[in-house]
This record gives sequence, C-alpha cells and structure tokens, in this order.
Amino acid sequence: MLRLQRVGRKNEPHYKIVVIEKTKGPKSQKYVDIVGSYNPKMGQVTMKEESVKSWLSKGVQPSDTVHNMLIDKGILEGKKINVLPKKSPTKKKNAPDEPEVKEAPAPAEEVAPVEATEEATVTEEVASEPEELVEEPTADELETAAEQSPEVPSEIDDKENQA
Repeated sequence: MLRLQRVGRKNEPHYKIVVIEKTKGPKSQKYVDIVGSYNPKMGQVTMKEESVKSWLSKGVQPSDTVHNMLIDKGILEGKKINVLPKKSPTKKKNAPDEPEVKEAPAPAEEVAPVEATEEATVTEEVASEPEELVEEPTADELETAAEQSPEVPSEIDDKENQA
C-alpha cells in the first residue's frame, strides 16, 4: 500500500510517501520503499514518478490522500476521493424516564351564544388568553440540582447516633 508516514516533529509535520504492507502500521519503520515526500505547510509534494508507476503496476493500492496527490501530479487519472469525514446529523435522544413535553392545543374559536350574557363574555376573555406551559425538568437538570443541593450523608447520622 502507498501511504503517508509522519516524520516531522510536533507542530511541524513532514511526511514520507512509502510502500508498506497494509497490515503493518505506518510508524513501524518496516516499509519496502520510499517513493516521495510531502510538506503540508509549504504544499510541496515530491515523488519518484517512475517508481510510483512501477509499484502501481505491481498492484499496490494508494491510500485516499496519496490517491488524490497522484491525481494532482498527473500520474493517475480519475476523480479525487473525499477524505473528509461525513457529518452525521445530531440525534436527540429521549430517555424512557423522560416524559415528552406536549404542546398546548391551539385555542379553538368559540361560537358566541345567541343570548350574550355577562358570564359568557367573561369566559370568552379567559379562554382567549393563552395558557402558560410549565415544562418538567429533564433528567440532566435533576442530576445537576441533586449535585448542588447540600445533603447530609447518612454515615454522619449513624456516627452521631452511636456516640
């Protein structure tokens, strides 16, 4: 496999492009051949094109990043491979202990009775005002509240009773 092997020090990355068995790790230093180098800060890629072509003809598979570099150099033809991780949508997990918060139903328009009395107008005014929703605390909020509230450990009570 053609892959990158990091050789740079901290905050100064440099890579060797090496031919190595797929089962070996890139840090194992058990590579078969060095075919190039890559400096990401300068954007420089140097490769021995003849040796890269000979290894590719022998069936060596390049890693995705090296594959994209070979396409840039013109050694391989085709489309580049997206090497960035795909974003996954954030999922909201409802624990079975947590009740779902229900929204208040929209107030239905009430039909005024034929005989308008004072009581009917008062109830209409009260019904037209939206009711406030009282949300129940989530499990996370309950845990943080329990951690913040001062509790007396039962061990202290036991010791006082024994004395």
